Amino acid sequence: MTLIRPFRGLRPKSEFAKEVVAPPYDVLNSAEAREQVKGRPWSFLHISKPEIDLPEGVDPFDETVYSKGADNLARMIKEEILVRDSEPCYYVYRLIMGDHEQTGLVAVASVQDYDTNRIRKHEFTRPVKENDRVRQIDALNTQTGPVFLTYRNDIRVDTIIRRVVTETPDVDLTAGGGVQHALWKISDHNINQKLTELFDAMECLYIADGHHRSAAASRVADMRRKENMNHDGNEDYNYFLSVIFPDNQMHILDYNRVVRDLNGLEKNEFLDQVGERFQLEESDQAVRPSDSGEFGMYLDGQWYYLRILSRLVPDNNPVARLDVSLLADHLIEPVLGISDPRTDSRIDFVGGIRGLKELEKRVDSGEMAVAFSMFPTSMADLMSVADANGVMPPKSTWFEPKLADGLVSHVLG
Repeated sequence: MTLIRPFRGLRPKSEFAKEVVAPPYDVLNSAEAREQVKGRPWSFLHISKPEIDLPEGVDPFDETVYSKGADNLARMIKEEILVRDSEPCYYVYRLIMGDHEQTGLVAVASVQDYDTNRIRKHEFTRPVKENDRVRQIDALNTQTGPVFLTYRNDIRVDTIIRRVVTETPDVDLTAGGGVQHALWKISDHNINQKLTELFDAMECLYIADGHHRSAAASRVADMRRKENMNHDGNEDYNYFLSVIFPDNQMHILDYNRVVRDLNGLEKNEFLDQVGERFQLEESDQAVRPSDSGEFGMYLDGQWYYLRILSRLVPDNNPVARLDVSLLADHLIEPVLGISDPRTDSRIDFVGGIRGLKELEKRVDSGEMAVAFSMFPTSMADLMSVADANGVMPPKSTWFEPKLADGLVSHVLG
Protein backbone atom coordinates (compact mmCIF):
# COMPACT_ATOMS: atom_id res chain seq x y z
CA MET A 1 0.00 0.00 0.00
CA THR A 2 1.30 3.43 -0.92
CA LEU A 3 1.08 6.52 1.29
CA ILE A 4 -1.37 8.12 -1.15
CA ARG A 5 -3.00 7.00 -4.35
CA PRO A 6 -5.28 8.33 -7.14
CA PHE A 7 -9.01 7.66 -6.93
CA ARG A 8 -12.23 8.00 -8.91
CA GLY A 9 -13.54 11.28 -7.59
CA LEU A 10 -17.26 11.96 -7.28
CA ARG A 11 -17.62 15.55 -8.49
CA PRO A 12 -20.26 18.03 -9.60
CA LYS A 13 -20.57 18.58 -13.31
CA SER A 14 -18.85 21.86 -14.12
CA GLU A 15 -22.14 23.66 -14.81
CA PHE A 16 -23.41 22.74 -11.32
CA ALA A 17 -20.19 23.24 -9.36
CA LYS A 18 -20.94 26.72 -8.01
CA GLU A 19 -24.37 25.64 -6.82
CA VAL A 20 -23.07 22.44 -5.21
CA VAL A 21 -19.93 23.61 -3.40
CA ALA A 22 -20.55 24.47 0.26
CA PRO A 23 -18.66 25.43 3.42
CA PRO A 24 -17.31 22.60 5.61
CA TYR A 25 -20.06 20.91 7.60
CA ASP A 26 -18.62 22.01 10.95
CA VAL A 27 -18.34 25.77 10.37
CA LEU A 28 -22.11 26.30 10.19
CA ASN A 29 -24.83 25.45 12.68
CA SER A 30 -28.10 23.97 11.46
CA ALA A 31 -29.94 27.31 11.42
CA GLU A 32 -27.20 28.94 9.34
CA ALA A 33 -27.19 25.99 6.94
CA ARG A 34 -30.98 26.18 6.50
CA GLU A 35 -30.60 29.82 5.57
CA GLN A 36 -27.80 29.14 3.09
CA VAL A 37 -29.69 26.49 1.13
CA LYS A 38 -32.77 28.57 0.42
CA GLY A 39 -33.27 28.39 -3.35
CA ARG A 40 -30.29 26.00 -3.67
CA PRO A 41 -31.63 22.45 -4.07
CA TRP A 42 -28.23 21.08 -5.09
CA SER A 43 -26.15 22.60 -2.28
CA PHE A 44 -23.84 19.99 -0.75
CA LEU A 45 -25.21 21.04 2.65
CA HIS A 46 -28.17 18.76 1.89
CA ILE A 47 -25.64 15.91 2.15
CA SER A 48 -23.26 17.21 4.82
CA LYS A 49 -25.96 18.68 7.12
CA PRO A 50 -29.11 16.78 6.11
CA GLU A 51 -31.00 17.76 9.25
CA ILE A 52 -31.85 20.93 7.31
CA ASP A 53 -34.30 18.83 5.27
CA LEU A 54 -36.04 17.47 8.36
CA PRO A 55 -38.31 19.26 10.87
CA GLU A 56 -36.56 21.88 13.00
CA GLY A 57 -35.46 20.56 16.35
CA VAL A 58 -34.55 17.09 15.08
CA ASP A 59 -31.58 15.59 16.90
CA PRO A 60 -28.66 15.94 14.42
CA PHE A 61 -27.44 12.51 15.56
CA ASP A 62 -30.77 10.78 14.92
CA GLU A 63 -30.65 7.86 12.49
CA THR A 64 -33.08 9.64 10.18
CA VAL A 65 -30.50 12.38 9.62
CA TYR A 66 -27.89 9.99 8.26
CA SER A 67 -30.51 8.24 6.11
CA LYS A 68 -31.63 11.58 4.71
CA GLY A 69 -28.05 12.44 3.79
CA ALA A 70 -27.70 9.13 1.95
CA ASP A 71 -30.98 9.74 0.12
CA ASN A 72 -29.87 13.24 -0.90
CA LEU A 73 -26.55 11.92 -2.18
CA ALA A 74 -28.28 9.20 -4.19
CA ARG A 75 -30.68 11.76 -5.67
CA MET A 76 -27.85 14.05 -6.79
CA ILE A 77 -26.08 11.10 -8.41
CA LYS A 78 -29.27 9.93 -10.11
CA GLU A 79 -29.91 13.43 -11.48
CA GLU A 80 -26.26 13.52 -12.65
CA ILE A 81 -25.51 16.61 -10.62
CA LEU A 82 -22.62 14.56 -9.21
CA VAL A 83 -20.69 12.25 -11.53
CA ARG A 84 -17.88 9.82 -10.71
CA ASP A 85 -14.76 9.88 -12.84
CA SER A 86 -14.21 6.71 -14.85
CA GLU A 87 -10.50 6.31 -13.98
CA PRO A 88 -8.46 6.91 -10.82
CA CYS A 89 -6.62 10.22 -10.87
CA TYR A 90 -5.29 13.02 -8.71
CA TYR A 91 -6.64 16.56 -8.67
CA VAL A 92 -4.87 19.85 -8.05
CA TYR A 93 -6.80 22.24 -5.78
CA ARG A 94 -5.96 25.94 -5.51
CA LEU A 95 -7.46 28.37 -3.02
CA ILE A 96 -7.00 32.14 -3.16
CA MET A 97 -8.12 34.36 -0.29
CA GLY A 98 -7.06 37.98 -0.65
CA ASP A 99 -3.31 38.02 -1.09
CA HIS A 100 -2.88 34.43 0.07
CA GLU A 101 -2.68 31.53 -2.37
CA GLN A 102 -2.14 27.84 -1.68
CA THR A 103 -2.15 24.93 -4.09
CA GLY A 104 -2.27 21.28 -3.11
CA LEU A 105 -3.10 17.77 -4.23
CA VAL A 106 -6.44 16.00 -3.75
CA ALA A 107 -5.70 12.34 -3.09
CA VAL A 108 -6.71 9.48 -0.87
CA ALA A 109 -4.29 8.67 1.95
CA SER A 110 -3.53 5.33 3.54
CA VAL A 111 -5.51 4.37 6.66
CA GLN A 112 -2.70 1.96 7.52
CA ASP A 113 -0.19 4.81 7.54
CA TYR A 114 -2.56 6.83 9.72
CA ASP A 115 -2.85 3.90 12.14
CA THR A 116 0.95 3.53 12.36
CA ASN A 117 1.47 7.31 12.78
CA ARG A 118 3.21 7.87 9.46
CA ILE A 119 0.34 10.32 9.02
CA ARG A 120 0.90 12.23 12.21
CA LYS A 121 -1.65 13.70 14.58
CA HIS A 122 -1.50 16.52 17.10
CA GLU A 123 -4.99 16.57 18.67
CA PHE A 124 -7.27 14.35 20.71
CA THR A 125 -10.67 13.63 19.22
CA ARG A 126 -14.02 13.94 20.97
CA PRO A 127 -16.04 10.69 20.95
CA VAL A 128 -19.32 12.42 20.03
CA LYS A 129 -17.84 14.08 16.93
CA GLU A 130 -15.89 10.99 15.93
CA ASN A 131 -18.95 8.74 16.24
CA ASP A 132 -20.94 11.20 14.14
CA ARG A 133 -18.41 11.00 11.31
CA VAL A 134 -18.31 7.19 11.49
CA ARG A 135 -22.08 7.01 11.09
CA GLN A 136 -22.03 9.61 8.30
CA ILE A 137 -19.33 7.84 6.26
CA ASP A 138 -20.97 4.45 6.77
CA ALA A 139 -24.46 5.66 5.81
CA LEU A 140 -23.25 7.44 2.66
CA ASN A 141 -20.62 4.84 1.75
CA THR A 142 -18.66 7.96 0.83
CA GLN A 143 -16.14 10.29 2.44
CA THR A 144 -17.40 13.79 1.73
CA GLY A 145 -15.22 15.94 3.99
CA PRO A 146 -11.52 16.01 3.07
CA VAL A 147 -8.82 15.79 5.72
CA PHE A 148 -6.43 18.76 5.51
CA LEU A 149 -2.87 17.34 5.36
CA THR A 150 0.53 18.97 4.95
CA TYR A 151 4.04 17.85 4.01
CA ARG A 152 7.50 19.33 4.19
CA ASN A 153 7.86 21.27 0.96
CA ASP A 154 9.30 19.22 -1.92
CA ILE A 155 10.37 21.16 -5.01
CA ARG A 156 9.77 18.13 -7.24
CA VAL A 157 6.09 17.98 -6.24
CA ASP A 158 5.77 21.76 -6.58
CA THR A 159 7.22 21.64 -10.10
CA ILE A 160 4.62 19.12 -11.24
CA ILE A 161 1.76 21.05 -9.66
CA ARG A 162 2.92 24.35 -11.14
CA ARG A 163 2.90 22.72 -14.57
CA VAL A 164 -0.64 21.42 -14.09
CA VAL A 165 -2.09 24.80 -13.11
CA THR A 166 -0.91 26.41 -16.36
CA GLU A 167 -3.81 24.57 -18.00
CA THR A 168 -7.46 25.66 -17.88
CA PRO A 169 -9.06 24.40 -14.64
CA ASP A 170 -12.02 22.02 -14.69
CA VAL A 171 -13.67 24.15 -12.00
CA ASP A 172 -13.03 27.80 -11.16
CA LEU A 173 -15.46 29.56 -8.85
CA THR A 174 -15.67 32.11 -6.07
CA ALA A 175 -17.52 30.98 -2.97
CA GLY A 176 -18.37 32.43 0.44
CA GLY A 177 -16.02 35.03 1.83
CA GLY A 178 -14.71 35.79 -1.64
CA VAL A 179 -12.46 32.70 -1.62
CA GLN A 180 -11.58 31.39 -5.08
CA HIS A 181 -11.60 27.61 -5.54
CA ALA A 182 -10.08 26.05 -8.66
CA LEU A 183 -9.68 22.36 -9.50
CA TRP A 184 -7.65 20.55 -12.18
CA LYS A 185 -8.04 16.85 -12.93
CA ILE A 186 -4.75 15.07 -13.69
CA SER A 187 -5.55 12.45 -16.31
CA ASP A 188 -1.95 11.66 -17.33
CA HIS A 189 -1.08 8.27 -15.83
CA ASN A 190 2.66 9.02 -15.85
CA ILE A 191 2.20 12.21 -13.83
CA ASN A 192 -0.05 10.41 -11.36
CA GLN A 193 2.50 7.61 -11.00
CA LYS A 194 5.32 10.09 -10.41
CA LEU A 195 3.31 11.89 -7.70
CA THR A 196 2.58 8.58 -6.00
CA GLU A 197 6.30 7.75 -5.97
CA LEU A 198 7.34 11.19 -4.66
CA PHE A 199 4.89 11.08 -1.77
CA ASP A 200 5.69 7.47 -0.98
CA ALA A 201 9.32 8.48 -0.53
CA MET A 202 8.37 11.01 2.15
CA GLU A 203 8.91 10.14 5.79
CA CYS A 204 5.46 11.31 6.85
CA LEU A 205 2.47 13.57 6.37
CA TYR A 206 0.86 15.75 9.04
CA ILE A 207 -2.80 16.33 9.82
CA ALA A 208 -3.45 20.06 9.88
CA ASP A 209 -7.21 19.82 10.29
CA GLY A 210 -9.57 16.86 10.20
CA HIS A 211 -8.63 14.65 13.15
CA HIS A 212 -12.23 13.47 13.60
CA ARG A 213 -12.64 12.67 9.90
CA SER A 214 -9.40 10.68 9.73
CA ALA A 215 -10.13 8.80 12.96
CA ALA A 216 -13.60 7.98 11.67
CA ALA A 217 -12.17 6.73 8.36
CA SER A 218 -9.87 4.41 10.30
CA ARG A 219 -12.78 2.99 12.29
CA VAL A 220 -14.92 2.47 9.19
CA ALA A 221 -12.00 0.71 7.48
CA ASP A 222 -11.61 -1.59 10.48
CA MET A 223 -15.33 -2.40 10.43
CA ARG A 224 -15.29 -3.22 6.75
CA ARG A 225 -12.12 -5.29 6.92
CA LYS A 226 -13.80 -7.50 9.51
CA GLU A 227 -16.93 -7.82 7.34
CA ASN A 228 -15.02 -8.60 4.12
CA MET A 229 -13.84 -12.21 3.93
CA ASN A 230 -11.91 -11.35 0.73
CA HIS A 231 -10.14 -8.27 2.06
CA ASP A 232 -6.83 -7.67 0.25
CA GLY A 233 -5.88 -4.12 1.22
CA ASN A 234 -6.69 -2.52 -2.11
CA GLU A 235 -10.30 -1.66 -1.31
CA ASP A 236 -11.31 2.00 -1.32
CA TYR A 237 -12.17 1.90 2.38
CA ASN A 238 -8.44 1.49 3.13
CA TYR A 239 -7.87 5.13 2.12
CA PHE A 240 -9.37 8.44 3.18
CA LEU A 241 -10.10 11.64 1.27
CA SER A 242 -7.40 14.28 1.69
CA VAL A 243 -6.12 17.57 0.34
CA ILE A 244 -2.36 17.87 0.83
CA PHE A 245 -0.54 21.22 0.86
CA PRO A 246 3.17 22.04 1.28
CA ASP A 247 3.97 23.44 4.70
CA ASN A 248 5.39 26.69 3.28
CA GLN A 249 2.00 27.62 1.82
CA MET A 250 -0.09 27.01 4.92
CA HIS A 251 -1.88 29.97 6.48
CA ILE A 252 -2.54 29.76 10.23
CA LEU A 253 -4.43 32.55 11.95
CA ASP A 254 -4.63 33.33 15.64
CA TYR A 255 -7.19 31.42 17.73
CA ASN A 256 -8.21 33.76 20.51
CA ARG A 257 -9.81 33.20 23.92
CA VAL A 258 -12.64 34.86 25.83
CA VAL A 259 -13.56 34.07 29.45
CA ARG A 260 -16.91 34.71 31.09
CA ASP A 261 -15.76 35.94 34.54
CA LEU A 262 -12.67 36.66 36.64
CA ASN A 263 -13.08 33.63 38.91
CA GLY A 264 -14.36 35.73 41.81
CA LEU A 265 -11.45 38.21 41.69
CA GLU A 266 -11.75 41.97 41.69
CA LYS A 267 -10.15 43.67 38.69
CA ASN A 268 -7.08 44.85 40.62
CA GLU A 269 -6.60 41.44 42.25
CA PHE A 270 -6.76 39.82 38.84
CA LEU A 271 -4.22 42.25 37.35
CA ASP A 272 -1.87 41.71 40.30
CA GLN A 273 -1.93 37.95 39.79
CA VAL A 274 -1.38 38.30 36.05
CA GLY A 275 1.57 40.58 36.76
CA GLU A 276 3.26 37.84 38.76
CA ARG A 277 3.72 35.79 35.59
CA PHE A 278 3.67 38.34 32.76
CA GLN A 279 5.09 41.72 31.94
CA LEU A 280 1.96 43.86 31.89
CA GLU A 281 1.50 47.23 30.18
CA GLU A 282 -1.57 49.25 29.24
CA SER A 283 -2.01 49.92 25.52
CA ASP A 284 -3.90 52.75 23.84
CA GLN A 285 -4.79 50.47 20.92
CA ALA A 286 -5.86 46.89 20.31
CA VAL A 287 -2.95 44.48 20.81
CA ARG A 288 -2.15 42.02 18.04
CA PRO A 289 0.89 40.02 19.23
CA SER A 290 3.88 40.21 16.91
CA ASP A 291 5.91 37.33 18.33
CA SER A 292 5.64 34.12 20.29
CA GLY A 293 5.34 34.72 24.04
CA GLU A 294 3.31 37.90 23.52
CA PHE A 295 -0.42 38.27 24.21
CA GLY A 296 -3.07 40.95 24.11
CA MET A 297 -5.65 41.22 26.90
CA TYR A 298 -8.88 43.23 26.80
CA LEU A 299 -10.50 43.96 30.14
CA ASP A 300 -13.06 46.58 31.18
CA GLY A 301 -12.61 48.62 27.99
CA GLN A 302 -8.80 48.63 28.21
CA TRP A 303 -6.22 46.74 26.14
CA TYR A 304 -3.06 45.42 27.79
CA TYR A 305 0.16 44.06 26.32
CA LEU A 306 1.36 40.88 28.05
CA ARG A 307 4.66 39.04 27.69
CA ILE A 308 5.33 35.78 29.52
CA LEU A 309 8.33 35.92 31.89
CA SER A 310 11.20 34.11 30.18
CA ARG A 311 11.91 31.89 33.19
CA LEU A 312 8.47 30.29 32.71
CA VAL A 313 9.14 29.13 29.14
CA PRO A 314 10.46 25.53 29.10
CA ASP A 315 13.39 24.71 26.83
CA ASN A 316 12.71 21.23 25.51
CA ASN A 317 8.96 20.60 25.68
CA PRO A 318 7.31 21.35 22.29
CA VAL A 319 3.79 21.32 23.78
CA ALA A 320 4.48 23.36 26.92
CA ARG A 321 6.32 25.99 24.85
CA LEU A 322 3.25 26.73 22.71
CA ASP A 323 1.66 30.11 23.36
CA VAL A 324 -1.70 28.44 23.92
CA SER A 325 -0.06 26.26 26.60
CA LEU A 326 1.76 29.17 28.24
CA LEU A 327 -1.46 31.16 28.55
CA ALA A 328 -3.37 28.13 29.84
CA ASP A 329 -0.70 27.01 32.31
CA HIS A 330 0.16 30.43 33.74
CA LEU A 331 -3.08 32.41 33.55
CA ILE A 332 -6.23 30.64 32.45
CA GLU A 333 -5.87 27.72 34.88
CA PRO A 334 -4.08 29.19 37.94
CA VAL A 335 -5.74 32.61 37.88
CA LEU A 336 -9.10 32.04 36.18
CA GLY A 337 -9.61 28.50 37.46
CA ILE A 338 -10.26 26.80 34.12
CA SER A 339 -8.49 23.44 34.09
CA ASP A 340 -10.26 21.77 31.17
CA PRO A 341 -11.03 24.17 28.32
CA ARG A 342 -12.64 21.31 26.38
CA THR A 343 -15.54 21.08 28.81
CA ASP A 344 -15.62 24.32 30.84
CA SER A 345 -18.44 26.57 29.60
CA ARG A 346 -16.74 29.67 31.04
CA ILE A 347 -14.28 29.80 28.14
CA ASP A 348 -14.92 30.24 24.45
CA PHE A 349 -12.70 30.51 21.37
CA VAL A 350 -12.76 33.08 18.58
CA GLY A 351 -11.08 32.43 15.23
CA GLY A 352 -8.72 35.15 14.09
CA ILE A 353 -10.70 35.59 10.88
CA ARG A 354 -13.22 37.55 13.00
CA GLY A 355 -10.62 40.14 14.04
CA LEU A 356 -9.90 41.87 17.35
CA LYS A 357 -13.14 43.85 17.18
CA GLU A 358 -14.98 40.62 17.87
CA LEU A 359 -13.06 40.25 21.15
CA GLU A 360 -14.00 43.80 22.16
CA LYS A 361 -17.62 43.12 21.23
CA ARG A 362 -17.84 39.97 23.36
CA VAL A 363 -16.42 41.79 26.41
CA ASP A 364 -18.17 45.15 25.96
CA SER A 365 -21.54 43.39 25.68
CA GLY A 366 -21.07 41.93 29.16
CA GLU A 367 -21.19 38.38 27.82
CA MET A 368 -17.50 37.91 28.65
CA ALA A 369 -15.25 39.53 31.23
CA VAL A 370 -11.86 39.27 29.57
CA ALA A 371 -10.40 38.42 26.14
CA PHE A 372 -6.95 37.31 25.04
CA SER A 373 -5.45 37.79 21.57
CA MET A 374 -2.85 35.22 20.52
CA PHE A 375 0.14 34.95 18.22
CA PRO A 376 -0.62 32.24 15.64
CA THR A 377 0.84 28.80 16.17
CA SER A 378 3.50 28.12 13.53
CA MET A 379 3.65 25.15 11.19
CA ALA A 380 7.08 24.35 12.65
CA ASP A 381 5.52 24.10 16.12
CA LEU A 382 2.69 21.92 14.85
CA MET A 383 5.10 19.51 13.19
CA SER A 384 7.39 19.44 16.23
CA VAL A 385 4.49 18.45 18.46
CA ALA A 386 3.36 15.76 16.02
CA ASP A 387 6.91 14.42 15.63
CA ALA A 388 7.15 14.10 19.41
CA ASN A 389 3.80 12.27 19.53
CA GLY A 390 2.48 15.19 21.54
CA VAL A 391 -1.01 16.65 21.74
CA MET A 392 -1.79 20.33 21.40
CA PRO A 393 -4.28 22.06 23.67
CA PRO A 394 -7.73 22.47 22.10
CA LYS A 395 -8.23 25.27 19.59
CA SER A 396 -4.52 25.80 18.95
CA THR A 397 -4.77 26.44 15.20
CA TRP A 398 -7.20 28.20 12.88
CA PHE A 399 -6.49 27.50 9.22
CA GLU A 400 -7.71 29.79 6.47
CA PRO A 401 -8.93 29.53 3.81
CA LYS A 402 -11.25 26.61 4.51
CA LEU A 403 -11.57 23.68 2.13
CA ALA A 404 -14.89 23.40 0.36
CA ASP A 405 -17.22 20.43 0.76
CA GLY A 406 -18.61 18.88 -2.39
CA LEU A 407 -15.79 19.69 -4.79
CA VAL A 408 -14.52 16.08 -4.74
CA SER A 409 -15.81 13.11 -2.70
CA HIS A 410 -14.45 9.58 -2.28
CA VAL A 411 -16.79 6.62 -2.77
CA LEU A 412 -15.87 3.52 -0.76
CA GLY A 413 -16.48 1.04 -3.56
